[in-house]
Amino acid sequence: MKMKVVQCWDDGVTADIRLTEILRKYNAKASFNLNAGKHGVTPKPEWIFKGTKVERMEWDVMEDVYQGFTIANHSLTHPRLEQLTPEEALKDIVEGRDRLQQFFNQPILGFAYPFGSYNEMVMEALRKAGHVYSRTTKSCDKIYPPENVMEFHPNCHFLADDFFERYERAKKDGVFYFWGHSYEMVYDDMWRDFEELIARISSDNESQWSELPDLF
Repeated sequence: MKMKVVQCWDDGVTADIRLTEILRKYNAKASFNLNAGKHGVTPKPEWIFKGTKVERMEWDVMEDVYQGFTIANHSLTHPRLEQLTPEEALKDIVEGRDRLQQFFNQPILGFAYPFGSYNEMVMEALRKAGHVYSRTTKSCDKIYPPENVMEFHPNCHFLADDFFERYERAKKDGVFYFWGHSYEMVYDDMWRDFEELIARISSDNESQWSELPDLF
């Protein structure tokens, strides 16, 4: 049986346009974790990463950019949810999910923790809001099936030095999960390396791209 390879990307930034072009070229599936309250009618400057301006994508182009990909919730406003009251956390999570479902017209089943931070209160809020799983930022070797679906640990970040070592080890467990932010690729050679990574996985007869919700 082939190993299932899943990936997800956070924050809905304009660099996702280039990212999705590469993924489509190799028929690679992916989930995109979005903050519905952070997008506007024009690209929205957010911060500087290694000298490069990071912008949130505008709503008008998001439907086309993410067409055919899975959308997941990353909260409405990207707060540290565990620092909110239970009522505030639930409101931010529920409204983020509802807006995404209305805009993309698809069920929003997954979640990714803003800043990778959470606690039991946040996990309970996710369950109440109707999420099926949530991704952390803690890299692990044996990830599937997760002991707690609200603590779904990935194998690694896409820039991990030992990415393909982890990839090969995951074949015995049947699932490999990586994540990242497209804005982290600030140089053309990083984009070339990433395309080679996607092409290598796509050409591997022992693995297949899969949708995250299909694991549950």
